[in-house]
Amino acid sequence: MATFFAIGIVLNVVLTGLALYWLWRQRIPKPGKGETGKSRHDRGQDRHEPVGAPDDSNHYLAEHAQRLASSYRHWTGNDLVDPGLSAMEQARALYEAPFVVASHGTGEDPVFNYANRAALTLFETGWPDFVSTPSRLSAEPMERAQRAQLLASVSRRGFIDDYSGIRISATGRRFRIRDATVWNLVDAHGAPAGQAVMFRDWEYL
Repeated sequence: MATFFAIGIVLNVVLTGLALYWLWRQRIPKPGKGETGKSRHDRGQDRHEPVGAPDDSNHYLAEHAQRLASSYRHWTGNDLVDPGLSAMEQARALYEAPFVVASHGTGEDPVFNYANRAALTLFETGWPDFVSTPSRLSAEPMERAQRAQLLASVSRRGFIDDYSGIRISATGRRFRIRDATVWNLVDAHGAPAGQAVMFRDWEYL
């Protein structure tokens, strides 16, 4: 009799524990449809930006790379990479280029949507973090007014090729960039699609 009584107590404890666990699970917020894997910057925004880092599996984001290259050629008359290469080869060349290229999308507080390997190295960060960061955060607070003026000037003129300024990496390391080209991105219909930057000259401070 004592044995059956003990078994009954154990079963009761187990069932009670399972019931409490089930209730606890019901209280955990579940991500909404399409939110899995998104950062806090993604939610609530209609972003149509590249998601995965450029590699063979996504053709090095050839469509976005073509937008960068064609917009650059439109404004400056020059080429970022060899135009004789295929679209994927151009995209790969851009990602692996020795100069820095980065871009952000549109909106009141645009978020980075591209960085080549040189840019990720300079900013001391990885692709997922970079493309979930508002581009204004690449500048220190005291530099942001100058940066805003720069971008407003580019919006009016199409591009500039003599920008110099101070930026900050993800680890807090400051560096100066010189003679940067900043240009407007346009889509296939000529509509604004963000802005991009390219530079070859920088030094850590």
